[in-house]
Amino acid sequence: MLSAKSVFQEILADDEAFALFCSIAASGESQGGWENARIAALVPDSERELAPKITRHGADEDKHGRIFNALLKKRGLDPVPVPPETDYTMLLEKNGIGLAHEQLGRDERLTVQDIVTYLSHSRVTEQRASEQMQLLRKHFADDPDIGRAVKQISHDEDNHLAYCHEELLRFAYAGHGRAIQRTLRACALAEIRIYRDVSLAVMAHMGRILGWSRAKSAVLAAGIHAMYAYERLGGWRRMVSLKMPERRDALGGPASTAPEFA
Repeated sequence: MLSAKSVFQEILADDEAFALFCSIAASGESQGGWENARIAALVPDSERELAPKITRHGADEDKHGRIFNALLKKRGLDPVPVPPETDYTMLLEKNGIGLAHEQLGRDERLTVQDIVTYLSHSRVTEQRASEQMQLLRKHFADDPDIGRAVKQISHDEDNHLAYCHEELLRFAYAGHGRAIQRTLRACALAEIRIYRDVSLAVMAHMGRILGWSRAKSAVLAAGIHAMYAYERLGGWRRMVSLKMPERRDALGGPASTAPEFA
């Protein structure tokens, strides 16, 4: 039976496919780590208390990149080049979602609106990350090779999502509610399109590596398009709602270190 679990089991069992999967994941996490580190360094004076949480967010993302690379090393594999069409993080940036790398590369203080934009972008992308990791955790939490990594990353992504909810609500109460909702909507509608395109690209590469039949590839592509249709018709709204999380001050402490996988 064709399912998310069976597809990932195929990827997990094949060295070339697994190397591509981990390389794509590690690259995205590392980019997120750099972005958060730069944002933390450029936080406006009025929001300096937020800087340690942004730093923690970036440290977690860096840790995730190291975890994916450790999984490769454990299998005796090296990272592989990431095809541009599968680079979710860079495609978001190129489409104007979040803060531009050019802006983050300058030593100029960000504005409060910039921080609202960053948090709104993070709220949308962390929703996606949390859901993806929950799916992997459901099926692979007890897997001897990737189970610990999946549980660690899933826990962190849930923390990141809780942090985004809490901080955005704080800004909403301070009078930024309309800007937040406007930014969240734009980010969500762009993200679902980019996620669809990246998913199709990743599946195309996996299909080539794993020798999938045209029929199997067509079924998987149809599933991706169906998911996009659902999200475009209203599923995107789950990415823009805000509620006070059960995990309060989720990024209030130091980042944990990456577990050893060797």
